[in-house]
Amino acid sequence: MTDTDRQLEGKTALVTGGARRIGRATSLALAGRGANVVVHYNRSVGDAAELVDELTALNVRAAGVQADLGDPQSVATLIARATEAVGPLDILVNNASVFDPTALRDPSPELLDRNVQINAAAPIRLTKDFASLDRGGSVTNMLDATLIGDKTHSAYHESKQMLLDDTERSAVALAPRVRVNAVAPGLILPAPGQDPTEFEALAATNPLSRIGRVEDVVAATLFLITTDFVTGQILFVDGGKHLLKR
Repeated sequence: MTDTDRQLEGKTALVTGGARRIGRATSLALAGRGANVVVHYNRSVGDAAELVDELTALNVRAAGVQADLGDPQSVATLIARATEAVGPLDILVNNASVFDPTALRDPSPELLDRNVQINAAAPIRLTKDFASLDRGGSVTNMLDATLIGDKTHSAYHESKQMLLDDTERSAVALAPRVRVNAVAPGLILPAPGQDPTEFEALAATNPLSRIGRVEDVVAATLFLITTDFVTGQILFVDGGKHLLKR
């Protein structure tokens, strides 16, 4: 066993959207480092329950907590319910998001509101509520490395840009007790319903000419959580894609 194997022993984390995809891998990685984990979910009841069983098998406390991040009132109680379920929080990973197709020039008001609420307003509120626990700790927001150039998901990208801006503002406002950083993945997993062949063909659009791994995103997240002299940073995990916009 290395020094890092249980370096989060005694800490408690809340991972939004923690039951599936990158959220699931992040939850398992945190538990592997010794952290207790609250798995937030909305509709993925079965996935969350299965994951909680896997987490408790790693000798940590774990629980699933349901909340609709599209409902501000549900968001307003999530930190308190997570704390009640497992214990006072030290780590917040704002991973949950929606990826609705929306036209650049004419996003529907309903989809714009939905994307802003879930992708920006909810994590911003959760960050403030987390900070109000007055325990210190770490917040990691999940952004996107392709905030410019995608004309088919404008509401999504506008909401993620809002979260990026708040990451930097909150890093200053909540220092020194709370550190706020973000990970910006590129091509990691196909979007739900996306043709895998079509997704793989996008590998040529980044300088490294390949698809990234979920493990790459998790490693970046763990680095930001465990490196306590880093705040206000956006860590791109995108094969260099963001550099092509300069």
